[in-house]
Amino acid sequence: MSTQPVALITGAGRRFGYELAKALLGDGYRVFAHYRSSEDGVRELESLGAERIQADFANLREVERMVQDIKAKTGHLDLLVNNASSFFDNATVDHELVKLEAVFQVHAMAPYLLIKGLADELKASDNGLVINITDIYVDSPAVEHIAYCAAKAGLASLTKAFAKHLAPDIRVNAIQPGPILFLPEHDSEHRKKVLAQTPLQIEGGLEPMIDTVCFLRDNPFLTGESIKVDGGRALNI
Repeated sequence: MSTQPVALITGAGRRFGYELAKALLGDGYRVFAHYRSSEDGVRELESLGAERIQADFANLREVERMVQDIKAKTGHLDLLVNNASSFFDNATVDHELVKLEAVFQVHAMAPYLLIKGLADELKASDNGLVINITDIYVDSPAVEHIAYCAAKAGLASLTKAFAKHLAPDIRVNAIQPGPILFLPEHDSEHRKKVLAQTPLQIEGGLEPMIDTVCFLRDNPFLTGESIKVDGGRALNI
């Protein structure tokens, strides 16, 4: 078996998934970069050595196909990061049931199928690790995004359940991000309001998230844990 570490990152085409994939490539990983439609970032990752894999997690058959693709390409998997996201507010999911389905399929059902389907490959690693990216709102849901918060809470529950079920062979942990990187559509008033409610009063950036992935990877005595990377914002929501 190759000693090169192998990682699968979902939602690797942009933002955190993209930067994490790039960091792991720099650390010598073989990286499978999953994307749905964000091809520009994946093309750049591919130029750095990543292997692209496309799937729409709103279609669970595509998730199952992706599991089989990964299994055919590697006998072991050291790191699975469930990062893919589908973010819609109440009005959107109330009027478009397909988007309500997508929220739960992307955040809960797809990770379930990936963890279950790739368990043998994770067990074949000396340090098989799953990291689920949840949200600080799993503990205090936002009323404007009820479905999203509920789906992320489901992923948080999967984290604990799989941590118990897969021990001692595979560790399963979660990261709860807060205001790490604003979206382009966030105006200055929104940014000021969020930062005023964040004790450290800064936009965290992606590096603290990557550092937390490395911390969880390098500490073999952690499983079933959920780490907030939010500048203290969860204290005020």
